[in-house]
Amino acid sequence: MDRRSFIKGASVAGAAVAATAAANLPAPALAQGKRELKMVTTWPKNFPGLGTGAQRVADRITKSSDGRITVKVFAAGELVPPFESFDAVSSGTADMYHAADYYWQGKSTAFNFFTAVPFGFLANELDAWVNFGGGQELWDELAGDFGLKSLMAGNTGVQWGGWLNKEINSVEDLKGLKFRMPGLGGEVLRKLGASVVALPGGEIFPALQSGAIDGTEWVGPWNDLAFGFYKVAKYYYWPGYHEPGSGLALGMSKKVWESFSPADQALVENAAAAENNYMYSEFNAKNSGALDTLINKHNVQTRRMPDDVMQAIGEASNDVMQGVANEGGIQKKIYDSFIAFRKQAIRMSKLSDQAYMQARLLPFKYGG
Repeated sequence: MDRRSFIKGASVAGAAVAATAAANLPAPALAQGKRELKMVTTWPKNFPGLGTGAQRVADRITKSSDGRITVKVFAAGELVPPFESFDAVSSGTADMYHAADYYWQGKSTAFNFFTAVPFGFLANELDAWVNFGGGQELWDELAGDFGLKSLMAGNTGVQWGGWLNKEINSVEDLKGLKFRMPGLGGEVLRKLGASVVALPGGEIFPALQSGAIDGTEWVGPWNDLAFGFYKVAKYYYWPGYHEPGSGLALGMSKKVWESFSPADQALVENAAAAENNYMYSEFNAKNSGALDTLINKHNVQTRRMPDDVMQAIGEASNDVMQGVANEGGIQKKIYDSFIAFRKQAIRMSKLSDQAYMQARLLPFKYGG
């Protein structure tokens, strides 16, 4: 073979190999190794803590990857309606979502455990269960059935009980009450006679203002101040039995997750974990000042839910939780793990967090 024929043959062969390799690469990899991913959320655009938290997750992924992976955030309604975020990711319309997984209880009641359940985990206990008590593995099993991979990516801490224009003095006052509360907390109120609805955040204020609902819960002072609920409701109730430590999820397409290299999977895990800690700190830092504003500037009246009402709510909560366990399958599996870890957490908190908080309230002088 002469030199000219050799070069020509090599060029043809090389082009064929290159074409085959290019055809086998995923589309985003063709753009110099860069990927562009879509994140949908259930939050209004730039909403404090929640919407901004989703954006921070996206920004961390982009910055940590030096721009190789860019994540574009779509607020509620920009790409899909808020409560269609799960299906959008599961079907491939979007690559990931940032949301509260209890919104998906219509898919499986087991999703509630990874946001909050009535009289369940505090934020630190939820993290402990997910990271060290087998919770993440169970979440992987549950989400995997829907083609998803989920990670903790935020927490609001203990939420408040909600806003009303009438006082709750007995269990009878809950009957017929039109109240916005998603998740199993809503099922508890329904069991006690309330008429419960689940509305996305952006629809709550107009529903409360128009009288379509009598009351609502959302998060706590900081977020509730931002939504302006004080303009249309007089009483602000505590404590929030329904969400004692509400975890927020970064839910990703399992195909997208598995297409990441181990290094990029670790990068995404770190971005989610960072937001999980950051958001919890942010809510703790800003709730107190917001509560002062609600009380002192807007004349909001706070009310503690009566003990007999809380007792009835607790008993109804047990019935609702037993109902989840009775579904069997993955629901029972997650319930059993949750209950076992909850018992450990309660035993420990009595001698640590709870004991310290009680001691800190003793009437001694401290700080001048």
